[in-house]
Amino acid sequence: MVAVSAPYVAGFLAFREVPFLVEAVQRVQQEEPRLKPQVLLVDGNGLLHHRGFGVACHLGVLTDLPCIGVAKNLLQVDGLARDELHREQIRSLQRGGDTFPLTGTSGNVLGMALRSCNSSKPLYISVGHRVCLETAVRLVQSCCRYRIPEPIRQADIRSREYIRKQMCSPVKVPSSGPERKEKAELDD
Repeated sequence: MVAVSAPYVAGFLAFREVPFLVEAVQRVQQEEPRLKPQVLLVDGNGLLHHRGFGVACHLGVLTDLPCIGVAKNLLQVDGLARDELHREQIRSLQRGGDTFPLTGTSGNVLGMALRSCNSSKPLYISVGHRVCLETAVRLVQSCCRYRIPEPIRQADIRSREYIRKQMCSPVKVPSSGPERKEKAELDD
């Protein structure tokens, strides 16, 4: 549990959340070196981003681990829109594993829409770091028992359960920022 001190600013999610994610990855690597992640799935975007560098790119570069952005909603960037053409493309996804490329007006393929299971709503997969789009789609599809890939789904379920339980009792949340670093240095 962490206290996020930076405000939410659309398009800048990485600056708010990635420091904590990097810290979590580093902690796992230090405490359980045999559990080094082979790939990270991120609830957010990679190249499919207003600046072409979303939270999945940011986390991947800082950890140097393969990273994939998995978004539940289409980020409207480079001419991509939830218009009638997009709705028609979604309707063309007939079964789990069906995809279509998300090509911006620039001509660049920014990601892939994936029907992960029987849900009519697709996921929006984009490259984060050290993985190609085809591999990213294949990995995400292989992790889906339901619409959301199981690692992201379980993280969401467990974090909500933890928060629900903590709402019944007071919890001490580590602060972020310089005072947290100073406290860590004092504890060493």
